Amino acid sequence: MSDYTLPQRERVALITNELQRDYIEEGSPISTQSTRQSARQAAGIVRAFREQGLPILHGVRFFLPDGSNVEPCRRQAVEEGMRVLMPGTRGADLLTEIQPPSAPRLAVHTLLDGEIQELSRQEYAFYKPRWGAFHRTPLDAMLQQWGVNTLVLVGSDFQRGVQATVYEACARDYRVVVIPEAAGNDEPEEALNELGRLGVYLMSETATQSWLKSGRQPSLGVA
Repeated sequence: MSDYTLPQRERVALITNELQRDYIEEGSPISTQSTRQSARQAAGIVRAFREQGLPILHGVRFFLPDGSNVEPCRRQAVEEGMRVLMPGTRGADLLTEIQPPSAPRLAVHTLLDGEIQELSRQEYAFYKPRWGAFHRTPLDAMLQQWGVNTLVLVGSDFQRGVQATVYEACARDYRVVVIPEAAGNDEPEEALNELGRLGVYLMSETATQSWLKSGRQPSLGVA
C-alpha cells in the first residue's frame, strides 16, 4: 500500500451514506436484508467518532413527490406512487441509532438548498441529489476547509451510495477506508478486492475503532 493512500488518523472524517429509516425498515421498497444488517455496525463507528471528537457528515436523500429531483432510473416509480424518502416524513429521518442525542430533525428546506445543517458538535447533515456524496454537494469544500484528507465510509447501500462515493473520493485524492459490514454490502469478495486497486483500505468495525482510539497505523484488513 502506497504512502499516498495510507489513512491518517489526525486528518480523518466519517461520511455516512443514506442511513435513513426507509433504507432500513422492513416493508420499505428500498430496504434489503444487507442494509438492515449494516445498521448496528455503522452505529458503532458513528459512536466511536463521537467519542473521539472527530467530524461526522451524514449524506441524506430526499425524493420529492413529483420525482423532479430523483435519478431517471427511479423517477417513474416515484411519479407512479412510490413513497420513500419523502421530505419531512419519518422514513426520511436518520436512524435513531445514528442521530446525535437531542439532535434537531433534518431541516429539509435548508438541505435541499445545498446548505449543511449542524446536528451537534462536529456533526452535520448534507443533502445528496444522487448516490455519490460529492456530486453537487458542499462536501468537498467543507473537507478542504477542515484539512481532512482521509475518509471512513459507512452506509446503507454499498453498491450505490458507498461505492459511488469511493470513486468520487479517490478522484479527488482522498485516502479512503471502507468498513464492509457497516456499508450495506452483499457483493462478492471480488467486488471488494477491486477497491484495493484504488488504494482503498478495507477494515473491520473492531479494527477501525481500535485505530481511532490508539492512533496507530492499521496493519490488517488492507484490500
